[in-house]
Amino acid sequence: MIPATQREALSVLEEVVGLSPDVRLGQLFAHLGFLGEDQTGRSLGNIDDEQLLAVLYHHRSELAARLSNAPSQSLPPTGGAPGVSGSSKVAKAVPT
Repeated sequence: MIPATQREALSVLEEVVGLSPDVRLGQLFAHLGFLGEDQTGRSLGNIDDEQLLAVLYHHRSELAARLSNAPSQSLPPTGGAPGVSGSSKVAKAVPT
């Protein structure tokens, strides 16, 4: 039987995978390892299940926030494209 914490972690992991469909599973585990080290100071293989669950919840909330703040793909962009200097003004041609 799977302990409740591990079952919850697997459920949240499934949600994280759903929020980042372009990320390979190995990439996700590597990223979770970096997050785990950052948050606990311990490698992924050495953190407790409860700590891993906290890392998963944190990452899930970050992904969800990014998706909710992402502009809709169906809307046309507003304004000109930013130039090299970061200005959105489009240079006008100078008559010769």
